[in-house]
Amino acid sequence: MENHIYHTISSATVADFIVKGSKFISYSFPVSSIEFIKFHLEEVKKLHPKAVHHCYAYRLSKQQFRANDDGEPSGTAGRPILGQIDSKKLTNTLVVVVRYFGGVLLGTSGLVSAYKKAAHD
Repeated sequence: MENHIYHTISSATVADFIVKGSKFISYSFPVSSIEFIKFHLEEVKKLHPKAVHHCYAYRLSKQQFRANDDGEPSGTAGRPILGQIDSKKLTNTLVVVVRYFGGVLLGTSGLVSAYKKAAHD
């Protein structure tokens, strides 16, 4: 059996950037339960009620994870966010990326790149 080592983040962080007028704000949180995930999601939504999208992904364990596109085209937001969590071998981690639409469509590959960068940051 292969031995896997997972890490988590020590504290919440925030990062942001703009691409083609759309502003992406990413939040990461250490979490230990679905209740904490729901709490942080609601808090971010309260902070950004006018944002177009509140996309997120989390991993609590190897079998307990979720990716949510929140209205973005399927697979363009939640999966890239989860991919960044997994590429760092993180667990007990939630990443929420808020998007304010800037008037220019980014296309599928542009969205994937933007959400990946936001989660990485």
